[in-house]
Amino acid sequence: MHFFYFFYQNKNMLTLIIRAIIVYLLVLLVFRLMGKRQIGQMQPFELVLTLVIADLATIPMAESAIPTLNGVVPLITLVVVHFFLTFFSKKSPKVASLISGKPMIIIDPNGISYETIEKLNITVEDIFEAIRGQGYFRLEEVQYAIMETNGVVNVMPKAHCAPVTPQDLELATEQARLPVAVISDGNVLLENFEKANINQETLDDVLRANQIKSAKEVVVLTVDGAGECYLQTKTAPFKTFALGSANE
Repeated sequence: MHFFYFFYQNKNMLTLIIRAIIVYLLVLLVFRLMGKRQIGQMQPFELVLTLVIADLATIPMAESAIPTLNGVVPLITLVVVHFFLTFFSKKSPKVASLISGKPMIIIDPNGISYETIEKLNITVEDIFEAIRGQGYFRLEEVQYAIMETNGVVNVMPKAHCAPVTPQDLELATEQARLPVAVISDGNVLLENFEKANINQETLDDVLRANQIKSAKEVVVLTVDGAGECYLQTKTAPFKTFALGSANE
């Protein structure tokens, strides 16, 4: 009762809380509509939109004198603008190039393209940092380096510096299968049983074979399409095994 009485006596605070919740839910909806890109994967117009939304959202949340609608309308407007920019970018390469720019080659077989890095306003040190992030520490190891429109640098190494693959060695390989979590942080994920092609009885057998009394003791248990398991408990290192041989 004291809790509700406090807010009754402080109606302004209650109003701010309600406004904050409304704006938060609206901003959450906006970002859901924008997709799940990380900051480093955003196109320039998406990053600008994110910064503007963050600024607009604080106005109706903090200023009780400003109507909530004054913050909501600009947010909805930006969503509509984002929709049309994305739509026209997909339909027209010229529009996409105008809004987001084009990928640019900053290293080619002749070395660093000084003219390009001048246009991009980046330094040689920035290039070194970018190729180190790709696992290369010498410029002579790089055949091409491309600055993507979202600012990420992708590297094509020279043939003698490229990582060796099973195909290069003509080794037979099996297609990788996606592991599915059936226990996560002590919780049994029943909805994943069908994807993992197991049932409760199979899970019980795995736990029993590994002397685990309860799923609560398990940090993670995954099963892939071939029946390969990854198991880690809270008190022991991880182990891998195939279904049916859990106690080996």
